[in-house]
Amino acid sequence: MTLRIAILGAGRIGQVHARAVGANPKAQLVAVMDVFEEAAKKLADTYGADIRDIETIETATDIDAVIICTPTDTHADLIERFAKAGKAIFCEKPVDLSAERVRACLKTVTEQDAKLMIGFNRRFDPHFGALKATIDAGDIGTVEQITITSRDPGLPPHEYIGVSGGIFRDMTIHDFDMARFLLGEEVVQVYATAAALVDPSIRELDDYDTATVVLTTASGKQATILNSRRATYGYDQRIEVHGSNGMVQAENQRPVSIEVATADGYTRPTLHDFFMTRYIDAYAAELNAFMAALNDGAAISPNGQDGLDALRLADAALESLRTGKAISL
Repeated sequence: MTLRIAILGAGRIGQVHARAVGANPKAQLVAVMDVFEEAAKKLADTYGADIRDIETIETATDIDAVIICTPTDTHADLIERFAKAGKAIFCEKPVDLSAERVRACLKTVTEQDAKLMIGFNRRFDPHFGALKATIDAGDIGTVEQITITSRDPGLPPHEYIGVSGGIFRDMTIHDFDMARFLLGEEVVQVYATAAALVDPSIRELDDYDTATVVLTTASGKQATILNSRRATYGYDQRIEVHGSNGMVQAENQRPVSIEVATADGYTRPTLHDFFMTRYIDAYAAELNAFMAALNDGAAISPNGQDGLDALRLADAALESLRTGKAISL
């Protein structure tokens, strides 16, 4: 069965998802919506889709699912709207910046028996997936410590920072989800520190660009998350998991995996420049998982509750930072 899809939002992440849809023989991009007509037209023309407004997509009989890539403050309203319209929903993180609003939204999703997947694409990265499979196979014994390194190559625009919800809800939230995914236990304590080391003016926006978070489970397992908005050497994405019998790590990826040896020494290509290229395979696998769950009637993962749980960790990190104390959940 071909899944007929509409994409809401033709910006950077909408383009990434459109590429994944276009590359999937079992998916068809039927419609694109964006308040900026030029962006919608460019994306629609690329994939042979129509430009439609929200109301038309909502009532369309030729659309099975929507992918929500609009600004964060529209996510919860759109999820509720399309849940009531009987469409399957894929939504980029977060559902909302308010945990209370997320809970209300998920209540509607449950009442409508709607299918909702949240875009934590890193769960579907083949390298992180292999790391998770190694843990599940017991090869390194019981997980004891996890270190997640996630550093962006540069700061986003100040206009974006001002509406992003802050580094914990915007950037670290991916790492909170990955920590939950790998730990195998829920986090019961959060301790965070942060600073504005890249650009001190970010403090005027009540945000930070450098952060460290320590998560602890009830059994004592630990996950440390290292974030920075400045990595001069590329998009830094690594995970190390230490267990009772050994260790497994997922290293940084490069566009090509070669090493050159000359009289000047050994050199390797630079890292990917950002998520659009680093996680191409993850976005494709994510869409495949969404489609498979819809076709098979299987449980969708990550779901709305996963989105809420990651947001709760982000809120706890912010509270920890402001109080200087570890926050118990």
